[in-house]
Amino acid sequence: MDQVDPRRLIPRTNDLLALPAVREARTRLNERVVRELVRKVLEQARRGDLPPGKVEPALLAAVASQKATTLRPVLNATGVIVHTNLGRAPLSAAAVEALVAASGYVDVELDLADGSRSHRGAGARAALLAACPAAEDALVVNNGAAALVLATTALAAGREVVVSRGELVEIGAGFRLTDLMESTGAVLHEVGTTNRTHLHDYAGALGPDTGCILKVHPSNFRVDGFTSSVPIDDLSRLTAAHGIPLVADLGSGLLAPDPYLPDEPDVASALASGADVVIASGDKLLGGPQAGLLLGRKEIISRLARHPLARAVRADKLALAALEATVAGGPPPVVEALHADVEQLRRRTDRLAEALGVPVEAHDGRVGGGGAPGFPLPGWALRLPEGIAGRLRTGDPAVLPRVHDGACLIDLRCVPPADDDRILDAVRQALATLDAADAGRAG
Repeated sequence: MDQVDPRRLIPRTNDLLALPAVREARTRLNERVVRELVRKVLEQARRGDLPPGKVEPALLAAVASQKATTLRPVLNATGVIVHTNLGRAPLSAAAVEALVAASGYVDVELDLADGSRSHRGAGARAALLAACPAAEDALVVNNGAAALVLATTALAAGREVVVSRGELVEIGAGFRLTDLMESTGAVLHEVGTTNRTHLHDYAGALGPDTGCILKVHPSNFRVDGFTSSVPIDDLSRLTAAHGIPLVADLGSGLLAPDPYLPDEPDVASALASGADVVIASGDKLLGGPQAGLLLGRKEIISRLARHPLARAVRADKLALAALEATVAGGPPPVVEALHADVEQLRRRTDRLAEALGVPVEAHDGRVGGGGAPGFPLPGWALRLPEGIAGRLRTGDPAVLPRVHDGACLIDLRCVPPADDDRILDAVRQALATLDAADAGRAG
């Protein structure tokens, strides 16, 4: 008798597309994605890698696990609070709620009372001014770099920006403040040296072509030893005497002083010292969404808001909603992690260590995101075999540990207490697969 070609038993594409679970998947995935899943499973079967009888179960499993986004939630067990590779600040519950509400139609530029067009982002602006009374006005753009570009373009395009050589920083991914500012058409007038800049350096640079003086908090590095820089209050007296705007780029996003970070600059203090415009990020120590914040004198902020570039870098409704809720709501996760109780961290870590039979060691966390460079956040970490780090990163849930000193370290500072048991299960799974791999190599 002739043998039946197994490929004839492979289900047809139309039959697979007609399966109830596949039809349901078309309500959350587009047609192209669904058909690509079907194609991949059928290709496996045609190559002989998948028996015909396993095609339907394999497709149903693929459809069930397919998401509309490739981004995966990650449990941050590194001890670094503002982790740039993980999207910086995790949003508060209030910000998430606001984000979901703003995902539909919202009155972002509409006065519902009379039906007329209103000022965009009025709620976020009001929340910022309430949280930082030293500011006369505020403007929100899509990130900190955009805020700097807008300020230098509006104040100094075709003119000079006076800045200390010791403050010409690179902000990450190869982007440098010098490149950003020169792209606006401004001319950089560097003063001082890498380690020392004095008030007379700035004074000697001022002239008819000066558009503004820029004071940059170096944030992601420190220079110690034989150094000097000019504080904002000294610069403000100089700029006021010459009628030149003083722009202070603080970076990290504290609106008010935090006693826990005494060396970290804040917006309120910079404004009180005489800065005309202060720039900060929304997704760092403020704990909100990605945004660039410009706060300061009403006249200057209005000038920036009227510039054509402001339209190109404006924040969208989702960022505005999340920012307002971050400022007006309770403490966001970044603030909670920064001020985490060390003894509670120890108790949580000890509980997992006892369940796993692994040691605990002292571990310093970090602010991250360029904030408070070198400032240690005392805490604790589970010490695990280095070999499970990759398994934790690719597991479910995905857990990002710190690999250091030949070990995989799990720091719970940035992990919500409600997720401790998820960490425990993830580590157990990773250890089990590591043991199985070791046994296989030994056999």
